[in-house]
Amino acid sequence: MLKVLLMILLSGFSFSAGPAQVWASPATQRITLSNGLNLIVAERNQLPTIHIQVLVRAGASLDQADTRGLANLTAELLPQGTLNRTATRISRDIESVGGALSSATDLDYATIGLSVLKKDLALGLDLLADILLHPVFDQQEIERKVTELKARLQRMDEEPRQIARLAFDKNLFGNHPYAYPIEGSLETLPALTHNRIKQFYETYYRPNNSILVIVGDVHQEEASRLIQAHLGGWKPGPISPPLPAPAPELTKPVIIKIDRPISQANLVWGHEGVSRSNPDFYALQVMNYILGGGGFVSRLMDSIRDNLGLTYGIYSHFEARQQPGSFQIGLQTKNQKANQAISEVQKELKKFLDQGITPTELAEAKAYLTGSFPLKMDTNGKLVQLLTAMEFYGLGLDYPEKFPGLINRVTAEEVLRVARKYLHPDRFLLVVVGNQKEINLKESW
Repeated sequence: MLKVLLMILLSGFSFSAGPAQVWASPATQRITLSNGLNLIVAERNQLPTIHIQVLVRAGASLDQADTRGLANLTAELLPQGTLNRTATRISRDIESVGGALSSATDLDYATIGLSVLKKDLALGLDLLADILLHPVFDQQEIERKVTELKARLQRMDEEPRQIARLAFDKNLFGNHPYAYPIEGSLETLPALTHNRIKQFYETYYRPNNSILVIVGDVHQEEASRLIQAHLGGWKPGPISPPLPAPAPELTKPVIIKIDRPISQANLVWGHEGVSRSNPDFYALQVMNYILGGGGFVSRLMDSIRDNLGLTYGIYSHFEARQQPGSFQIGLQTKNQKANQAISEVQKELKKFLDQGITPTELAEAKAYLTGSFPLKMDTNGKLVQLLTAMEFYGLGLDYPEKFPGLINRVTAEEVLRVARKYLHPDRFLLVVVGNQKEINLKESW
């Protein structure tokens, strides 16, 4: 599941309990094994289920120009056969006990997830260790997966929202790795040979480059012993990831028009954003909730959907990653209404920067962001995702206790300050996908 670690720190739903009430139950500890693997254990005894997630710092941002898709292909092939088991046997073994075993890639990391009942933990860990330590990257599986990924890319090129999103990333980030889809490209995928995949795996799939989080009916001593038994032989190695090319700087409005014979214009407006480690992150979360991240209560939704009827939905979002990501506003509207919709987005942004926010907006944003946080950890599956993200971004194991204070200390003055610092209605990238003759796009608004 892509982007889960990122989004679990950014999204939420209304909930009445405070974070401390939910967080009080897990006994959570961090251990570093002798091979450098960081192990996080959260004991939760309410259900007989165990959820494990391994995060490896081997995301698509490590791909080079001629190996786009290598990180993702490597991760997706892990469950597709080992020295000891075929892909069919791996699937049969985990399904026979009602468990799940999966792998996925994001821009900054790859993940391997396992869920099993407590009674089947030994089997689950044996499978997890096997795909982590002994993948074979069989040529037939490589070819099958490449065919599947090429079909996925072709479908993306047929979906207007995906076309707009991919064009936005490409034009915003230039040669930076964040510019490219994790799946790679039709040109580079056929060149991803067994040797390249194996070399990537041997370089980055190391315990000292990884995090393992285990949540469920297991205490720290038991978890440590089991992980040591199954993954203690995982060999560490030197890690020297390449430095990514810098993203280009926007200095003026840039407009990308993509002609498609469709009745709805797909619009993405935005510019550079922030990294997750940015000290203004929490003020930006409050600001974005009020502007366009709060669903039906946000200003963009109220103005452009409810009052003007220009769209069924509109959002704003900071994609805060390990490195600075993007800020974007996205919507769909009738081709003939695209100019008006863009003009109204610009008006709302300028109004926000000129006038700031009201006390009611501030209070409602804080209540939502703090009140929704417990739903990020109300199940073992959600908690394993949250703990992995916390460790990856270096937030500390007390992050759930700190989060309400980080949000509640944000003032209206801070919201206005970060809005003026990080929103740029004078220099932006706009991607418009639709029937360009009907849209008849203006040059300025």
